[in-house]
Amino acid sequence: MKIAIVGGGLGGLATALLLRQAGLDAVVYEQAAELREVGAGIVVGPNMVRPLVRAGLGERLASFAVPLETAWEFRRWQDGRVLSSQPMGEECRRLYGTDCYVAHRADLLDMLLEALPADAVRTDRRLEVLQQDHYETELVFTGASGVKTTVVADVVIGADGIHSAVRPSIVDEEPPRFSGLCAYRCLVDAERAPELALRRVQTLWLGPGRHFVHYPIRDRKLINVVAIVPAGEWRVESWTADGRIEDLAREFESWDPRLGQLVAAATETKRWALYDRSPLENWTSGRVALLGDAAHSMLPFFGQGAAQAVEDAVVLTSCLRDATRETAAKALVRYEEIRRPRASRVQLMSRGREVQNHLPDGPAQLERDAALAGSDPLRQSAWLYGHDPETAIAG
Repeated sequence: MKIAIVGGGLGGLATALLLRQAGLDAVVYEQAAELREVGAGIVVGPNMVRPLVRAGLGERLASFAVPLETAWEFRRWQDGRVLSSQPMGEECRRLYGTDCYVAHRADLLDMLLEALPADAVRTDRRLEVLQQDHYETELVFTGASGVKTTVVADVVIGADGIHSAVRPSIVDEEPPRFSGLCAYRCLVDAERAPELALRRVQTLWLGPGRHFVHYPIRDRKLINVVAIVPAGEWRVESWTADGRIEDLAREFESWDPRLGQLVAAATETKRWALYDRSPLENWTSGRVALLGDAAHSMLPFFGQGAAQAVEDAVVLTSCLRDATRETAAKALVRYEEIRRPRASRVQLMSRGREVQNHLPDGPAQLERDAALAGSDPLRQSAWLYGHDPETAIAG
């Protein structure tokens, strides 16, 4: 079978790699003229690491990703007092068979590109038309020069994000839900960062109306900073939209001075509004299916967007491995049946976390801090990090 994957992000490339390793003819069609460095750091949780290791990428991942010694180190906004922290390392490996990493999204993208043959990815292809009949699908792409390309495939996978061009062929389009928040993201040279930020720790500072996250990436040469604040009038949803360092600094000017030092060490920041969608009722229609953010876009508060896309890729590959042109649609339904309940749960879980993170000082905040101090998030996350999509398929 010929499989066309629309979208060259992490989900699309991981899907192409796994499908090709299974002996299937999969090609990625990406609207950008080139796959370049975008985004910033992400958490690569154990449920994402294990499929990558099985795909033969374990050594490559470990060459640039940073294994966390501690995660969920929650600190009080005003003075940096540690409210709770979770040792990782040996304990994470014992529970889930691997480390929990943090990495630059672009490094993960490069890793997947290196593992794919050159002819597996076609850039400068913006989807304009998608239609299908009982026998095949037809896609029409337009390049930046206006040249149109027609592709005929047996299966189409929409891995093209929250504003998917494939999704309207499956479900009635609804606008994304605005969270009321925006994110500032910075990459800070480690040589300019305060010592606190250099540790192999994912640190979350909690305070009234906002929170601040930092951890090292690229072999600890860079510090990834994410600050979640009220959006105000900001509605731009773009990883490349520029923000202003002075605006970010103003949001945290009354916080622990070390955060001010970290922000001051940044030379630029990106800013984008945070949107998600409610779980979809259908991911598939005939020979067309959705994957990753196109199927289940979620807020970033649990760091599971990329991991859920990779889980999608594992299950999709298993369902299509032995399918034929005649049984492809049935295989896609099976993929949806396995993946939609779990991805929807993670999607909804990712909503509302900011309410707890952003509590003002007072009784509710004290109650939250006491709960954090008594929590064991690594074991409490067993349903998330311990999930094996191969087992779900067998079930």
